[in-house]
Amino acid sequence: MARKPRKKSNSGVYHIILRGINRQSIFEDDEDRLKFIRILTRYKEISECRIFAYCLMDNHVHLMLQELKEPISLMLQRVCSSYVSWYNAKHERCGHLFQERFKSEPVENDSYFLTVLRYIHQNPVKAEIVRDIAEYQWSSYSEYTKHSIIVDKEYALRMFSDRPDESVERFAQFSRELNADSCLEIPETKTKLSDDDLRRIVRHRFNIDVSRICNELKENQSEILRGMKEVEGVTIRQIARLTGLSTTKVWRS
Repeated sequence: MARKPRKKSNSGVYHIILRGINRQSIFEDDEDRLKFIRILTRYKEISECRIFAYCLMDNHVHLMLQELKEPISLMLQRVCSSYVSWYNAKHERCGHLFQERFKSEPVENDSYFLTVLRYIHQNPVKAEIVRDIAEYQWSSYSEYTKHSIIVDKEYALRMFSDRPDESVERFAQFSRELNADSCLEIPETKTKLSDDDLRRIVRHRFNIDVSRICNELKENQSEILRGMKEVEGVTIRQIARLTGLSTTKVWRS
């Protein structure tokens, strides 16, 4: 069956999701995340696009950008190819890392622009990784409130006020508001793995009961957690609940 064509944005602004293949992690540590941002910075300059927001999660990335010189598909192809080459070399692996086709939606007006901006920055809070969006290191929120490195923040901040200090304060308040925002999301897997099935897989693959993983040495624990996250249908929250570890610990492993 032929793929549906992407919805074209008249404004050139898109909300994009890059997802790990089979929901696997695409970042193993902070060095990986920093490398991805550096690659993103490099190809932003080459493509001359504008980046308004980003958030690096464990197995996917949210971006909001505006294409100018070249199509977003070409720019993202370059970013993913460069990162995968580096990631595979570092972690001594081969093959695909990202799902072949990224997801995207057009952002056509200022109202939805702000909705997407808040949605992207609130991702770590909704995933229960942090309690406050300012605590999360790997999103563009801090670039809006502090020094900007890669994000073109002036466009958004001017929507809150023409006065710099006031605009940042209002942006921060808006970003924390409770809401029922609905944006482009990663659909849940059709078949969720039961707790019993996950226990059996871990016992078979690692010869250990799930409840005992918290007592393992750091290296063994991380290896087991990474293996669990690669299982189709498993969620971070499910792993945390069964192992007794925090969602942050599971996410970082």
